[in-house]
Amino acid sequence: MHLIWDWNGTLFDDNHIVVQAVNASLAAISAEVAIDAEGYRDQYQRPVRAFYDVLLGRAVTDAEWETINMAFHDAYMERLHLAAPTTDAHRAAAYALERGLTQSILSMWTHDLLVPTVAGHGLTEMMIAVRGADSARGDRKEDLLRRHLEELSMNGDLGTVLIGDTFDDAAAAAAAAIGCVFYNGGSHHRPQLVATGVPVADTLIEAIDLAAGL
Repeated sequence: MHLIWDWNGTLFDDNHIVVQAVNASLAAISAEVAIDAEGYRDQYQRPVRAFYDVLLGRAVTDAEWETINMAFHDAYMERLHLAAPTTDAHRAAAYALERGLTQSILSMWTHDLLVPTVAGHGLTEMMIAVRGADSARGDRKEDLLRRHLEELSMNGDLGTVLIGDTFDDAAAAAAAAIGCVFYNGGSHHRPQLVATGVPVADTLIEAIDLAAGL
């Protein structure tokens, strides 16, 4: 069995700096709106541009979107040192190995930033692959997942399960015909996750146990 871990909001507890970066990006376009963690859970969706449309109550212009992207990136990177792996991330990765599972990381975060961050937190050696997005391609999560599975020569018949915290993780898994488990990491309210019918875990250890049961 192979586990594919999402990074942001799953193995990596960064929702607090994401919220701060969203507010910085809104301020960069002089928007008179700000959110807190609860507001983020209420409104978060993909594509991310649609999330900002909801926050502003109107469509984001192309010029605003460019500013938002730059401001978010800068604010997030300035605060990256304030984020760390989820409390049981290392223990969960070790537990997966003890159970004889292989595992990898797949993230919509830029590949060139993801790889050194994962390595810096001592998780790379427990993964058979770490794959982030190529920002120039503008891929959806399901596109990235499809290529990841092809590179690993894996498919649904091998008992592959994606563990993530957002609805697009479940959509990507469904499109790839693999299993999915939600980690209640804070991107959505728990009842919203439960309502999808996808198993929901409150810890990463529990997520592994649920994945093994699929």
